[in-house]
Amino acid sequence: MKKVLFLAAVLAFASCKKETSEPTNATTESVSEGESAKAKSLEELGKQLFEGAGNCFACHQPDQKVVGPSIKEIAKIYKDQKGDIITFLKGNAEPIVDPSQFEVMKTNFAITKAMSDEELKAIETYIYSQLK
Repeated sequence: MKKVLFLAAVLAFASCKKETSEPTNATTESVSEGESAKAKSLEELGKQLFEGAGNCFACHQPDQKVVGPSIKEIAKIYKDQKGDIITFLKGNAEPIVDPSQFEVMKTNFAITKAMSDEELKAIETYIYSQLK
């Protein structure tokens, strides 16, 4: 219980800090055929949020389960079950990937609920990009 409270406090503290973003080369990177520059920049924004302000990376790694399921597992299950990642991140949907970890994930809803729809879409885009 102490670990959960400590994690919640750390996440709350991390979400309060003001971050500045540096310009990225997302729009100047080569874009594969059929992929728009906007989608690429959305994916880059999603990665920045996932690894930074969203603090998602603390529990979710690309290929392995840490505290929560891997990013690839999340993407596959949401795609297969036609789930809505954005609705879940807003706190308005039940967990479909690993319900046993839901209590831990709920501590991050304060962060994700404060995000704009564009930021949540960017995180969703980044998550689905891991299926490539």
